[in-house]
Amino acid sequence: QVQLVESGGGLVQPGGSLRLSCAASGRIDGIPALAWYRQAPGKERVMVASVTRGGQTVYMPSARGRFTISRDNTKNTVNLEMNDLKQEDTAVYYCNAPGSDYWGPWGQGTQVTVSS
Repeated sequence: QVQLVESGGGLVQPGGSLRLSCAASGRIDGIPALAWYRQAPGKERVMVASVTRGGQTVYMPSARGRFTISRDNTKNTVNLEMNDLKQEDTAVYYCNAPGSDYWGPWGQGTQVTVSS
C-alpha cells in the first residue's frame, strides 16, 4: 500500500497563498484518483479537490477558481495550490486515494491557518 504524507501548511493572512504537497512512498501513476480533503474544527472531513490519472479535476464549490490540484507522476506527489485564502479555509488538510484499493488510513495531515 502506498503511504501518503502531507506537508506545506502554515499560518497565512487572508488573501495569501500556500502550496500543499502530498508525497507518496511509491509510484502513483497507477492510482486512478487522488484527492485533498480538509477538516475544520468541529466539522466533518470533506473533499476539497480531486484529480484522476488522466488529469481530470473536481473542486468543491468554494475552492473553484482559487485552488488548483495537480499530480506529478514522476515525483509521486499531489499538490494543492491555494490562493486568495479565507479564514474559512482554516483546517487540517489531508490527502488520500478515493474510490480504489489505494485508499488508506488518514495521515497526520497539515495544518492551514488563515488569520490576520
